[in-house]
Amino acid sequence: MLTFTEILTAYDRALDDITVLASGAGDLTAPTPCAGWDLADLFGHMVGQNLGFAAAVTDGDAPVGAYESVPVAGDDVARTWQDSATRVRNAFGAADPEATIHLAEFGFHPTAAVALGMQLLDAAVHAWDVATALGKTYRPADVTVTFVLDMARQIASRPGGTPVFAAPLAEQGEDPWNDALRLLGRDPDHQAAA
Repeated sequence: MLTFTEILTAYDRALDDITVLASGAGDLTAPTPCAGWDLADLFGHMVGQNLGFAAAVTDGDAPVGAYESVPVAGDDVARTWQDSATRVRNAFGAADPEATIHLAEFGFHPTAAVALGMQLLDAAVHAWDVATALGKTYRPADVTVTFVLDMARQIASRPGGTPVFAAPLAEQGEDPWNDALRLLGRDPDHQAAA
């Protein structure tokens, strides 16, 4: 079990990884492993989530609209991403891990520590989505892989699954990161469109 500080450190690293990827994103019309989303859609979603979580963690609550996707374009994608990453990083960095917050988009009241874990999973997996769309490989640090796999197993075991991720694929047991991706509805062998 990771401490809040350890999760925050892993989350910071994942945000930094996405920042590096954003700086070389190039063609935002490139398709991603997220069905129906190109890079612009994916970055817009990630920025919106950062802003929504930052507001909820800072104020204890935020309306559903706070999580809405933010349009991103061209040269602005890296700056827009970085601004949102800084806001969410600062919000969690100043949070009381045991404080209860309301995540209106999801309709429940986790602690800040649980919300941070959700964001770590999201950032690590979306970093893989972005890297894959760019024809690059991505694998987070082992501590993040272990954390995400454990959470992915919990998510995949829920009756009826979850509307946030695609239907889970079966674990194959040869690599924990690939299994985490499969459980979150992603094919680790996905290739960027030529």
